[in-house]
Amino acid sequence: MENRQERPRPSGRPLNERRPDYKKYPPRQAPDRSIEMVFGLRPIMEALQAGKTLEKIYLLKGAKNTIVSDISALARAAGTPISLVPNEKLDNLTRKNHQGAVAFLSPIDYAPLDNILPTLFEQGKSPLILVLDRITDVRNFGAIARSAECLGVDAIVVPTHGAAQMNGDALKTSAGALTRVPVCRESNLHATLRRLKDSGLQVVACTEKGNETLEKATIDMTGPLVVVMGSEEDGISPELQDLADARLRIPMIGQIGSLNVSVASGILLYEVLRQRLVN
Repeated sequence: MENRQERPRPSGRPLNERRPDYKKYPPRQAPDRSIEMVFGLRPIMEALQAGKTLEKIYLLKGAKNTIVSDISALARAAGTPISLVPNEKLDNLTRKNHQGAVAFLSPIDYAPLDNILPTLFEQGKSPLILVLDRITDVRNFGAIARSAECLGVDAIVVPTHGAAQMNGDALKTSAGALTRVPVCRESNLHATLRRLKDSGLQVVACTEKGNETLEKATIDMTGPLVVVMGSEEDGISPELQDLADARLRIPMIGQIGSLNVSVASGILLYEVLRQRLVN
């Protein structure tokens, strides 16, 4: 029987020899959320009673007892969102004895918008408020906050429900901006925009459906201003667009139909700063 010798590889290297330029990339690790997590009914209630800022609370769906009722009441008073979830969701969040309740501590304290606005007017400033509608990507949110801090935004407003989670990834992407720019969590963005309009702020929405392009618009953005940005998937909700005094779109000449929302935010906020610097 003919002896067949193993054919050498085209490179001339044995099969078990690594290429000298071979790089071993470590497996991607899941983010460590244990530092910012609180689990158990009593610890969560005590955190709320102590005035800790919680990003979100997950409660076991269908659970009914006095402590759950107390947590729900305290969370509503603090404006903390609650999600009622099955036990499997809670088990995925932590393997420890969660007692049907898991919460995440926020790395920042949310600021009351009603306190910020009067202070800005008293200081003689022309307020610049950024409202983010349904932007849920954490890194986009962090990048937007970074641009907002660099370009003079006085406060960022996000909805209580349907917003990116405030966590370590958001802080890192923002390069620390989220510790410098006040973030306000509002339960009803429609009512918030109406309140801002009643306070004398002009509302400008950035949308690809805008009736004016940014470079041709003659809108004066040097006065008290609200800039509204929407999610990449759905844009700004129609009810918020209806409240806008102006709807602007960013001109583009490429084949891709839209910009990343963090890039679009930076472009529009730069135009606001440009106008304020030259006036």
